[in-house]
Amino acid sequence: MTTNELKRKFIEIFGDTKDCSSAETSVAKNSSRNGSGNGSKSDSKNDLRTGTESEAQCDFADISGENLRVFASPGRVNLIGEHTDYNGGYVFPAALKMNTVIIARPRKDRIIRLAATDLEDRVTASLDSLDEYKNLKWGNYQLGVADQLQKHGYEIPGCDMLFHSTIPFGAGLSSSASIEVATALTLVTLGIELFNSSGNKLPGDAQKNINLIQLAVISQKAENQYVGVNCGIMDQFASAMGKADHAILLNARDLSYKHVPLKLEDCKIVIANTNKKRGLADSKYNERRKECEDGLRYLNSAFPHARYLCDIDYDEYKAKEYLIKDEVIKRRVEHVLSENNRVLKSVEVLEKGNLDEFGKLMCESHASLRDLYEVTGIELDTLVDEALKIKGVLGSRMTGAGFGGCTVSIVKEAAIDEFIEVVGKNYYDRVGLKASFYISEIGDGASELKMEG
Repeated sequence: MTTNELKRKFIEIFGDTKDCSSAETSVAKNSSRNGSGNGSKSDSKNDLRTGTESEAQCDFADISGENLRVFASPGRVNLIGEHTDYNGGYVFPAALKMNTVIIARPRKDRIIRLAATDLEDRVTASLDSLDEYKNLKWGNYQLGVADQLQKHGYEIPGCDMLFHSTIPFGAGLSSSASIEVATALTLVTLGIELFNSSGNKLPGDAQKNINLIQLAVISQKAENQYVGVNCGIMDQFASAMGKADHAILLNARDLSYKHVPLKLEDCKIVIANTNKKRGLADSKYNERRKECEDGLRYLNSAFPHARYLCDIDYDEYKAKEYLIKDEVIKRRVEHVLSENNRVLKSVEVLEKGNLDEFGKLMCESHASLRDLYEVTGIELDTLVDEALKIKGVLGSRMTGAGFGGCTVSIVKEAAIDEFIEVVGKNYYDRVGLKASFYISEIGDGASELKMEG
């Protein structure tokens, strides 16, 4: 949808209130507890609101469509560096040209209203009682961000926000992190402008500049503490800090980073979703983490100062690998340390413009995840195997935690149609599932967009 189409949708949902009177305050107070239900389908546009339709349209001033603001934050894909983050290593994500877009306008009260272009659900919540809304089916990511912003000292306004996304939901492309970062940028930007003009003090350097890294950290905390999902920082960081035609070398432990050129030239990023249900993913993920912790304990006699596996140099590890008596744990450690090296090698070759060599490193990564870390399975392996049979595929690997989910491939544009047709057919023939495919370029991180017209 264009921004003008979003503008019209916004007015359709929230109403054109340029002629409203002072009814806003009382209606807002009455509606502050709305939205604490289970987020089920609305029976009408007035669901989750109080009062009559005319009253509901009078709870903030002048929403005639003028001065609406548009913000966007992208999804991401991790190009290489899997299961290294919680071992103190490097990851290599990139922002995609797929976004969550928010059209928004601040309110004069302490109410947040949320809507989406593809959902009937509407959420109305009070900024003064956000703990009451944690069990929403939809809207808890946004409210969690508002909650954490306030806990970090930000003054944020009540706001009406309409969400539109081009990121496929559930495809492993970080649609939730995109929602969080876009929400944080919207609320902080509007809050700075509103409260700066009233002379109120804002936290830290937010008085001068918006710190996108801080917003990424706050977004992660919202997902951890409000939503209850134990995610790492990579997704939110990539969404906030992405740069067109660049990937991000990120040290997940201390958040040091640099942008690395990723000039795809005549290639595109193609993501293939296995569409496999990942019933055992969480338990296996936790099992792998414990195996890595056990591996570090084996090695601590030789490397007493290592807090994480990736504190240990790969070559130095190879001289001491005999300390690990368990062959399974030895394989896990071998993957983590070799994968961390591959990330750094990827940076070297890409800075030289060698996309072909990077593709080979992607393939090595998948083989390691398959044979050493054992987190792939027939679905991911089939997608990668079939991809590498296509002329014009430079590299392919699983991305994410594994046990289902997605692969990422670098494919020449001229081969994309064949890739989707042949890989899709052969995957279905071998596995019995239909894969979904998404084509993208590398885009920028979170930002405010210009309203058309």
